Amino acid sequence: MRNRKIGFDYSSDHFEGCPVETTLDVIGGKWKGILLYHLIDGKKRFNEFRRLYPKITQRMLTLQLRELERDGVVHREVYQQVPPKVEYSLTEFGRTLEPIILHMKDWGEKYKDRVHSETALNTEDEI
Repeated sequence: MRNRKIGFDYSSDHFEGCPVETTLDVIGGKWKGILLYHLIDGKKRFNEFRRLYPKITQRMLTLQLRELERDGVVHREVYQQVPPKVEYSLTEFGRTLEPIILHMKDWGEKYKDRVHSETALNTEDEI
């Protein structure tokens, strides 16, 4: 199980549990999947994420990116220049999540279509 300050507790018996739980510990939460999805297209800077999702707070974005970096999924590149430039990208290991993230995107589109169709049918039934 994840401890925000130190990452996973690999010594815990709980870590040997369900692999789906382990995956969700790494990519779960409101923002991580979204961040990973946008990194599939290439490197992003911190403020690019802020523009894409203005509702995410700076603190939460920082926490999510740090956790993804600590888990070896995201690489943080700091360029020594003024002003400082930082870019985030998927690591080679992070790229192994691409099919999962893209399947989640496809499933989300199908689910939205299904809900939209059901809503339209229910609206027609009420008329």
